[in-house]
Amino acid sequence: MRAISLYLSAALVPQNLPHDVNNRCVLVSSSSAVIKSQASPTRRRSLRTSNIRGAPNLSGMATETRNLQWTIVPTSVPVRVANELLQAGHHYLDVRTPDEFSDGHVVGAVNVPFMLRLGPGMARNPKFLEQVLAIFRQDDEIIVGCQLGKRSFTAASELVSSGFTGITDMAGGYAAWVQNGLPST
Repeated sequence: MRAISLYLSAALVPQNLPHDVNNRCVLVSSSSAVIKSQASPTRRRSLRTSNIRGAPNLSGMATETRNLQWTIVPTSVPVRVANELLQAGHHYLDVRTPDEFSDGHVVGAVNVPFMLRLGPGMARNPKFLEQVLAIFRQDDEIIVGCQLGKRSFTAASELVSSGFTGITDMAGGYAAWVQNGLPST
């Protein structure tokens, strides 16, 4: 029996590509050529979950193998798109430290640090998921942001892996937000 190992990315799958009806996958590769089924037991395929009942709307690459594993990567959007999403009603979760947050943040942001300062370094906040669950529901539409984009991407990945379905990462972080002149406090 074959299983599917999924590596999902924020890339959008074009709607006009040929579909493999038996697997409900869009067959594409990084080049414009369509991936053909190979004689080997491993196949790489691009897929979308938008037509799977109860699954979050994701797209990415799938590899058929003997073992089942999921690595889920949240959608990342530029700061201007994040601003439009906020105006449409999304929540903003700022995962920077409290000191960074107090220096300025996106209007309406809620701060739950993903990393905490410990002496000269930083360590993961062991209560991060618990604190987020105390504020948001798992189906809330949430934009996750940090200072430059790395912490928020990691935090967003953890939230998606924990069952949150409306997570969007803000690429570039608060620094890009300010650089684009978007509203902050």
